[in-house]
Amino acid sequence: MSGSVCPRCGSVLARNRRGAPLGTLELYCPRCRYLMFDYPRPCAGMLVVKAERVLMLRRGHPPRRGWLDLPGGFMEAREDMEVVGQAGDGSSGATLARELRPDVALAVGRARALGFYWDRYFLRGYGYFPTMNFYYLARWRSGEPRAADDAAAAEWVELSELGRRRARFAWRHMSDVFRDLRRAVRGPR
Repeated sequence: MSGSVCPRCGSVLARNRRGAPLGTLELYCPRCRYLMFDYPRPCAGMLVVKAERVLMLRRGHPPRRGWLDLPGGFMEAREDMEVVGQAGDGSSGATLARELRPDVALAVGRARALGFYWDRYFLRGYGYFPTMNFYYLARWRSGEPRAADDAAAAEWVELSELGRRRARFAWRHMSDVFRDLRRAVRGPR
């Protein structure tokens, strides 16, 4: 069961993958046959680089409490994630600015797009849903990170350790993000 109710008749919606493109779930009402798709949710994240280190957060809340994560989060209605200006609060669109302010007290340079990555997120009572994760890269200018909001800790991690650490990363797509980050920081070879 999905935990969601039908907007037509109020029955609990069911979920399946039958007929859905690319594994996207169908949400349907077994009573009135109402059908909609479980579309992906957009997320934005920021990689802040200081010399040969990247800022990582330790998650303070479920899901994956205690695992390493990057600053960022879900996009809210009417927010954008377009990178703008060189403001000291994250140099980013509304989603990143909102997510970075409570988690990270840093000034960064101009942010640039790093990449786009698919993943999924588990929500208790609902199950998994797809996520579209957009990441930006910015260089640290000043300040020290602080753990706040939903982060239990903030730390600088050596780029060379990212693939070798025994620590668990919160999301599957993070290994691809770190691969692209190393390429972007070191440049073409």
